[in-house]
Amino acid sequence: MNFKRFPKLLIAFTLALSLFVSACTGTTSAPPQGNPSVSSPAQPVATQKPVSGGSFNQFFPKSEDEYKVVFAQEKTGFAEAKLNENGQNVAMLSINDVANNPSAATKYQSSSKTIDGFPAVSQGTTSTAILVANRYQVKVQSRSDSFDADDREEWIGKFDLQGLSKLK
Repeated sequence: MNFKRFPKLLIAFTLALSLFVSACTGTTSAPPQGNPSVSSPAQPVATQKPVSGGSFNQFFPKSEDEYKVVFAQEKTGFAEAKLNENGQNVAMLSINDVANNPSAATKYQSSSKTIDGFPAVSQGTTSTAILVANRYQVKVQSRSDSFDADDREEWIGKFDLQGLSKLK
């Protein structure tokens, strides 16, 4: 056996093996599909970090007349308030950031109804929701039979939807 060729064979074998292994890693140099900074209607960007729940409070409706808005819960990407009429809870108001849950926004893609220009859906007989800026779900849920779909739509319209649409 010719041992003088052994280092050259070893180098060639190592080079070939490294090329084979790197080809099998599955990385690609192709550019990503689509532009993540531009989303089509009702398709949120799924790679953004959810905003803090406290940052939503400024967009909730204000208390008025016999209606009082009482904040109930805040957590990352979510805030909720009770809507009380003369001390009785008649509805729950909420804002939910769906940035990391794009499937939550798919129900808005086929919506033919809008509220203040935003796609709207009814969820069962007690909830109405819209999707703002392809990212924020604003929902009103009835807690009283006297608080109907028209009331829910009216209270969705009392949120600062334009301000919310600018939140990043």
